[in-house]
Amino acid sequence: MTDLTLVIGNKNHSSWSLRPWLALKAASLPFREQLIALRRPETKAEILRYSPSGKVPLLIDGGLHIWDSLAICEYAAELRPAAGLWPEAAPARAIARAVSAEMHSGFPALRRDYAMDISRRFPDAGAPEAKAEAARVLEVWRDCRARFGAGGPFLFGRFGIADCMYAPVVTRFRTYGIDLDAITQAYCDAVFAHPAMREWCVAAEAETPLENTN
Repeated sequence: MTDLTLVIGNKNHSSWSLRPWLALKAASLPFREQLIALRRPETKAEILRYSPSGKVPLLIDGGLHIWDSLAICEYAAELRPAAGLWPEAAPARAIARAVSAEMHSGFPALRRDYAMDISRRFPDAGAPEAKAEAARVLEVWRDCRARFGAGGPFLFGRFGIADCMYAPVVTRFRTYGIDLDAITQAYCDAVFAHPAMREWCVAAEAETPLENTN
């Protein structure tokens, strides 16, 4: 039996923590949660007690420490294959991995101008490059829904790692009032309605917002 601990940052702001947290929940893998408050004098030292990268999240499974969000999601998929965190069909699985990797490594302007802040609402003040990246996200969502989403309301039908990777962007689009069409709005609504996402957002709303978080 695995004995998992997930080290995370503040739920209102830590987009990278949200991703594997959702994956573990979707895989029905029980885990303990170790939350480290961000942007405090002791934050770096507290994280370094657990994570060699000095960043959150980190998954601890006995003597194994995994310090990357996508790697933790992959590990959850391997621990619980029946959860179907990746699509079963090879073509869909390949695209799911591609769009997840694109989210993992890209969209720097979107991250800069649309910082995750679940509890508050701001006007859209994104620079042109951030708006272009937001448009690319919407393009990804529409394409995945059209090609692979017939089996359910998520990108590949069933809730999976690709949805975990884009869940923080779903919150950002709501926070900054990004214009959505019917397809992308329905997708965002489905993500917010997921039980694990609702649980995270309730906890995020109860936190004190951090200032100047990016």
